[in-house]
Amino acid sequence: MKQIGFIGLGTMGAPMALNLLRKGYAVTVYNRSADKAAELVQAGASLAATPAEAVSGAEVLFTMLSNDSAIESVFYGENGVLEKAGEGLTVIDSSTVSPALSQRLHADLGKRGAYFLDAPVTGSKPAAEAATLVFMVGGDRPVFDAQHALLSDLGSKVLYMGPSGSGSYTKLAHNTIVGINAIGLMEGLSIATKAGLAPEQFLQIVQAGSGNSKQAELKGPKILERDFSNQFSLKLMLKDLLLASDLTGKFQLPAPMLHAATTVFQMGLSKGLGEEDLAAAIQCYEEWMNERVEKKGGQ
Repeated sequence: MKQIGFIGLGTMGAPMALNLLRKGYAVTVYNRSADKAAELVQAGASLAATPAEAVSGAEVLFTMLSNDSAIESVFYGENGVLEKAGEGLTVIDSSTVSPALSQRLHADLGKRGAYFLDAPVTGSKPAAEAATLVFMVGGDRPVFDAQHALLSDLGSKVLYMGPSGSGSYTKLAHNTIVGINAIGLMEGLSIATKAGLAPEQFLQIVQAGSGNSKQAELKGPKILERDFSNQFSLKLMLKDLLLASDLTGKFQLPAPMLHAATTVFQMGLSKGLGEEDLAAAIQCYEEWMNERVEKKGGQ
């Protein structure tokens, strides 16, 4: 089995690394907050003290980090990945970052004889835990083919999207739809609630009709149960929408719905909801209409 390094043990990274251990891979983990590695070490992972140490001896290195800044630090900082990356190493970055950064990592690792795939995922925490993620992958096709089986151990679908940066472009386009769908669901629920309808009954109509979406299925129940525990945080949703907005600016492409959804999530962040699930943005609407969206009889 391949020797795996894994950097980034947050909401998504920890269950991904745990699934690799369960599949029998030898895994060395690194996280800036070392306490997050405790469960994985108990499950059999080795603990690295630095990103560079996580690379030592690894055939494949996964990274799953929150933003461009975190990736920059882990790869280019002191004791970073690029200090140890060498001939034959494959780096698979499943973070959602700018395509330009993915392309730069592809080039810089290539100078050291290493390979790079930008392979962000969709599915959020439940899919990471169940190993049913969907990978959208950019990079050199032979490298993708060589790592397809490994990615399939973590996901239910692994799709090659094109050259370096293509995975990152795909993820930002996809999450544009996610953010817009989420806000559309919240607006519809708010209208129904303000009209005196039972939102749980309304949600059943949505899920049975042409207004249904993954957001209605995943976030509708969380909203009605006021369960804002983090599966995909509001601040990360906003980060992805802002990255997508940067792209539309470069493309000179009007994107009015993207910008409207971004504004609502920015308001949610200003209300201190960044660490909660993106479903917590419903609280913006509740403030505007002075009424909570919840099951009838809820407190």
